[in-house]
Amino acid sequence: MKLAVYGKGGIGKSTTSCNISIALARRGKRVLQIGCDPKHDSTFTLTGFLIPTIIDTLQAKDYHYEDVWPEDVIYQGYGGVDCVEAGGPPAGAGCGGYVVGETVKLLKELNAFYEYDVILFDVLGDVVCGGFAAPLNYADYCLIVTDNGFDALFAANRIVASVREKARTHPLRLAGLIGNRTAKRDLIDLYVENCPMPVLEVLPLIEDVRVSRVKGKTLFEMAEHDESLYYVCDFYLNIADQLLAQPEGVVAEELPDRDLFRLLSDFYLQPNTNDTNLKDTLDFMLV
Repeated sequence: MKLAVYGKGGIGKSTTSCNISIALARRGKRVLQIGCDPKHDSTFTLTGFLIPTIIDTLQAKDYHYEDVWPEDVIYQGYGGVDCVEAGGPPAGAGCGGYVVGETVKLLKELNAFYEYDVILFDVLGDVVCGGFAAPLNYADYCLIVTDNGFDALFAANRIVASVREKARTHPLRLAGLIGNRTAKRDLIDLYVENCPMPVLEVLPLIEDVRVSRVKGKTLFEMAEHDESLYYVCDFYLNIADQLLAQPEGVVAEELPDRDLFRLLSDFYLQPNTNDTNLKDTLDFMLV
């Protein structure tokens, strides 16, 4: 099974990805997590350090694939999860999609790509170009990380559109949404009511989820010293169980931007009917 995790930048994709990877490993699966971000920090909470990237290793070997060994690029992290960082070109120079392709190519050369039960691609930010949509070419399922907010759901809607386009030529399905660190889910529920798709889980708004990233530890590792965090780990285990059940998934039809904007803005305006300035601004943007 191959999973691609997307969502608005800064929404907590890497934290979510690392904990899902461990949850899948706890279910007895051999898991590889591939970070698809030039910052190469996707697997930081699994390994505790910034591992060397595929692209840097290839450059150092003058792109002689035969000189690269698995231990040069694959590092074992917490919970037995193997980790790879694709890396990327400098800002403004090159395509992230090319780097993802080179990463998959090298892993195949090393006979590693098909040795795992689950490969999870943790992808940079929103899908804003064909390059960063490249992991969808290899995925069976897409997971979207969001919160109960306006911007994150707009990003989610764009990702839904990308999944729909890729599904025309690839056996790709949307597994569903994961709400990250949110006290409410009313806006998420409003969105999926109008753009039907599963909600796999909504994680509680607790500071430990954010702090785990700073500490360089997953929630599972932190729970070894703080039993009060066990219940949070259960959220990730529930997501893993749903994925391992190999759900049919969906190919949703994204909402037009204008309709989504009106849907979400009307929701925000409900408790503020006297806020005429906000209403006038939103009405102007919809013209």
